[in-house]
Amino acid sequence: VDAATLDAAVAALPHVDAGALAEMIPPARTALIVVDIQVDFAAPYGLLGRYGVDLSPAEAAIDRIETLIAAARKAGATIGFMRVVTTPEQDSDALKTLMARKGQPGGEAICRTDDGGADYYRVHPEPGDIEIGKLLFNSFHDTDLEEQLRARGIDTLVFTGLSTDCCVDNTARDAFHRNFHVFVVSDACAAYEPELQLGSLNALEKNVALLTTTGAVVSAWSS
Repeated sequence: VDAATLDAAVAALPHVDAGALAEMIPPARTALIVVDIQVDFAAPYGLLGRYGVDLSPAEAAIDRIETLIAAARKAGATIGFMRVVTTPEQDSDALKTLMARKGQPGGEAICRTDDGGADYYRVHPEPGDIEIGKLLFNSFHDTDLEEQLRARGIDTLVFTGLSTDCCVDNTARDAFHRNFHVFVVSDACAAYEPELQLGSLNALEKNVALLTTTGAVVSAWSS
């Protein structure tokens, strides 16, 4: 599937009416959640890049994330940066066993602290932003993300980042279970396979989230 075909298929999914979005994502109660924009997931010199994974969908999503971060800052919305941060000592036994059973021993060794793989790529938090370090996919699991959001009066989350089918999906679903209003910016998140991008957005929209676009969010926060 080429990029244009995928973009058209994603655009054909149900998206919330852009004209109604502003009242749904008021900046004072909304956080832009930036998931895992990190060296190993997105940089050409990171782990996936060194393995030859096509990172062009990630780069295109990050272009839009940069636009959304600027709009959020201007509007006064909270911004939360999520990161996978790992060391060998912290690796989950379940993950190590899963990788070994798949014939991929060592496949869990991503976003390490000692080689720069966990570092931010292209986007960076500023003082006052929320920062969350996590060991696996769900940004709420074993972190204080919910407490930090509640302390700021946040009840609405606008999701962007990598990858749509993994860390974005896991965190968005848990957010819904924790009674947050969930939006996913369909053109500001990416997966490494077109089928996963389309399937994940379709499933999220059917079950826990409203889909929107970068342009719609920027317009809502500019109104």
